[in-house]
Amino acid sequence: MFSIKKIFLLSFILFFAATSGFSKFENKVALPDLRCIYDVLQLAELGLDEAIFDRALLGFAALQNQQCLQNTSLLSIVDLSQSSNSKRLYVIDMENKKVLFNTYVAHGRNSGEEFAHSFANVAESFKSSIGFYVTGNSYDGACGLSMKLQGMEQGINDAAEPRGIVMHGAKYVSESFIKQNGRLGRSQGCPAVAEELCKPIVNCIKEGSCFFMFYPDSNYLKASVMM
Repeated sequence: MFSIKKIFLLSFILFFAATSGFSKFENKVALPDLRCIYDVLQLAELGLDEAIFDRALLGFAALQNQQCLQNTSLLSIVDLSQSSNSKRLYVIDMENKKVLFNTYVAHGRNSGEEFAHSFANVAESFKSSIGFYVTGNSYDGACGLSMKLQGMEQGINDAAEPRGIVMHGAKYVSESFIKQNGRLGRSQGCPAVAEELCKPIVNCIKEGSCFFMFYPDSNYLKASVMM
């Protein structure tokens, strides 16, 4: 059941999209489809809060309006308010209304233990940076196959590229690591994923799709102009 607030929000998103260059969704996704996509994909059952999904949609539309996205079908969400022992990465095909991946993702070692709670946009902080990103090219780096991330929020995550914040695979992102240590392993700030899933995820979302890392940090919520 949709609240009046929910209907108003999604109506605004669709109006914003249709009047400001969000062209792919203008013809392919009707308002009833957009209103029910959260329920259709059963994202609540997968642990993603509806309010976070709503925020992701607003930033997704904003990046579309700014013509920052080459891939206008995919929306990736990392919900850092969840335990690292939860599958808190969601890769969603918005056009075909499918959840392509729902899996584990690491946060920075200085962002917290099992739960992340501290974030930074500073080199050598070894903390995650929240906010909206656009995915870049893939390459073979020190951690194997990796994917660049361009931070789109000034002062919040725009230092991601010089910091070397990328998606890559890691052995410490596994259920066996959780069983042995009580939590997922941690990165130097990168959203690391399981080694066996790195290639399919990177090949799916690379080169210009929306990537959103969220935590209800009060300073971020005040400073972000994307939501």
